[in-house]
This record gives sequence, structure tokens and C-alpha cells, in this order.
Amino acid sequence: MQTNFDVPSGSRSGSSRELLPLAGGAAFAVAVAGAGLAFTDLSSPLRAPFTVFFLLVAPAAAVAGLLRGLSPPGRAVVSAAAALALNLLVAQTMLAVHLWSVQGGVVAVGGISVLLLLFTLVRRPGSRTAGRQGT
Repeated sequence: MQTNFDVPSGSRSGSSRELLPLAGGAAFAVAVAGAGLAFTDLSSPLRAPFTVFFLLVAPAAAVAGLLRGLSPPGRAVVSAAAALALNLLVAQTMLAVHLWSVQGGVVAVGGISVLLLLFTLVRRPGSRTAGRQGT
């Protein structure tokens, strides 16, 4: 007799696939909390780590969407490197024009990440926009 706790050997990868959206949702919540905490004056011990998490994950996720042809490990390495490069370029630009602020950096990185995500949606072959271009 099979109970609810018995997991067939072939479906173990399916249960890990079910946890992926949950982990993605948790990462999204932490990133949004980090962006929100960057704009508040709360003296929370979570403010710095959550903001850094947002600054690294938002551009990495946006770049990873553009790299569908790479294998998952390659996509992770390239998107992490691109996220670091984007953060460095934003910081260097803000310092060069004497407009450095944490809030400005969060807005700039978040805005660039949103633009990259929108570009990903427009480029996707199965999207409605791509279908309209063919007619």
C-alpha cells in the first residue's frame, strides 16, 4: 500500500521542480524588501543585506532572461558577472557626476533591470509582439 509519504523514484525531480517557483518567490520578496528598506530610515539589521541582495539579484535575473541559449551553470556565471559589472558602472557613473546616493543607485539598477526584462519580453519568439511582427 502506498501512502502520501511514499515518493516514487521517478518523481523526485518533479518535487524539486515544484520548489523552484517557491524559491523564486522568496527571492523576489527579499529583493523587494531590500529595495523598500533602502528608501526608509529604519535602523534594521536587514537593511544592508537585503539591499545588496536586490542590487545583485535584480540585474542577474534580467540578464539571465536574455541568455536562454546557455546551459544553466553558464547562464548563472554570466548573469552574476553582468550584475557585478552593471553595479560597478552605475556606481562609477554616479560618483563621476557627483550624484552618489544609495537610493539613486537602487533606482538606477532597478530601472536598468526593468528595461532588460522588458527587452527580454519583446525578444521572446513565442510572445504576442513577435507574432504580430510576422504578419
